[in-house]
Amino acid sequence: MKKNSFYLIVLSLLTVIGLFVPVETVTAADTALEDIQEKGTLVIGTSADFPPYEFHSTVDGKDTIVGMDISIAQKIAEDLGVELKIEDIGFDSLLPALESEKVDMVISGMSPTDERKKSVDFSDVYYTGGQNIVVREADKEIYTNAEDLTGMKVGVQTGSLQETLAKEQMPDSELLSLSKITDLILALKTNKIEAILMEKPSAEAYIGNDDQLVTFDGGFLLEDGEQGSAIAFKKDAQSLVEAVNTSLVEISDQDLISDYLEEAGTYLQAAQQGTNGDEESSNSIFNYWQYFLRGTGYTILISVVSVFFGSILGIGLSFMRMSKNKLMHFVATAYVEFVRGTPMMIQVMFIYFAVGYLINIPALASGIIAVSLNSAAYICEIIRSGLNSVPKGQAEAARSLGMSKKISMRQIIFPQALKNIWPALGNEFITVIKESSIVSIIGVSDLIFQTKVVTSVSYRGIAPLVVTMIIYFILTFSLTKLLNHYEGKMNHD
Repeated sequence: MKKNSFYLIVLSLLTVIGLFVPVETVTAADTALEDIQEKGTLVIGTSADFPPYEFHSTVDGKDTIVGMDISIAQKIAEDLGVELKIEDIGFDSLLPALESEKVDMVISGMSPTDERKKSVDFSDVYYTGGQNIVVREADKEIYTNAEDLTGMKVGVQTGSLQETLAKEQMPDSELLSLSKITDLILALKTNKIEAILMEKPSAEAYIGNDDQLVTFDGGFLLEDGEQGSAIAFKKDAQSLVEAVNTSLVEISDQDLISDYLEEAGTYLQAAQQGTNGDEESSNSIFNYWQYFLRGTGYTILISVVSVFFGSILGIGLSFMRMSKNKLMHFVATAYVEFVRGTPMMIQVMFIYFAVGYLINIPALASGIIAVSLNSAAYICEIIRSGLNSVPKGQAEAARSLGMSKKISMRQIIFPQALKNIWPALGNEFITVIKESSIVSIIGVSDLIFQTKVVTSVSYRGIAPLVVTMIIYFILTFSLTKLLNHYEGKMNHD
């Protein structure tokens, strides 16, 4: 048994290590621009929580990503003669999405630092803003510069230039790194942090829509690569970089940035007044019911499909683990132990990004696959324990009556096991509803994703969370009552 366990560990490690072993490749011809024009779409990656660069707004009754960066991307797509497609992903996942070819380029107020240039190429700088600090209005006399924040907790966006600046130029401050600006704003307003470092235009956009916040210049020392925003591309895509730079020159010559910023400002004002543009209803979080409804629909879809496929795979794995065939037992055991030993977040990102090198799987499908595979491991153990809980005498009695092994399992063993495992199985189904929220990190529009969108659009932090908690409670409570109903019927059989 110990020997088999040792082989299992070695095989698992070799499998994982093999995924990261570099393979010698021959440099291919640069066909980046040609490929985009051939497929007819330009896919951009962005983190749409960064007004006025990119953010969500309701346009003609529909949730739409707008902002200066989006207008620039639209101009580039028009110049290339292709359709623009936007992928909203967490900022810290944008470069992995680019490297795994999920997106063709990244435009998200990103600074072309030397560290980033090691892994991706950049366009010319298209906008230079500045680095500001945002604090609560009540603390504007306490914090007036970066030095005042010595020893204090400061918020930064994960993977951003501001995170690097804070580490280098504010070493005595404690950092809180979060992937979404909206989460940082909420942390600031609930006194979890004392300040936020962010781009000047974004800081001004937030304080312009929230009288509880103020901003000032951080006075940071910036190198050439840390000043301004540029568009990121995968390495060796020079043809696409040159085409984009041509569009950026036209944007600069025609001074279109000013128009783009003005347009973004109108969307920000509309967001402040609610989805209906009615100032009298702007205080109601229910103006954003469409976002919550859409997110709830995706959450239910992901949960139902994942439970269905997870149950089928879990049943198969449980029989494999109980099989006398050593190979089948080994494979099932290795799968269960590996899945249970790794976080679901890593599994979701692996399916979406790493497998993306081989097969381009959409974000929604990736999320469903990851949740299904994860749930299957736990369902396998639940079913296996239930089957083992049925006394062996039941199987022996069935065989003595002339029943085959399959018939006795289907008509005698499994019905008894189902009564034993039903509560645990129900808990797993409820867990899937809640843990499926992890798919929001790859841009799936589930309930958590839409909650962050509402937070960004409405500039309200607490109310969207309250609504989301209520929705999750309704979903899980309803499922619990349904499962209890069938459990009661089983007990009466």
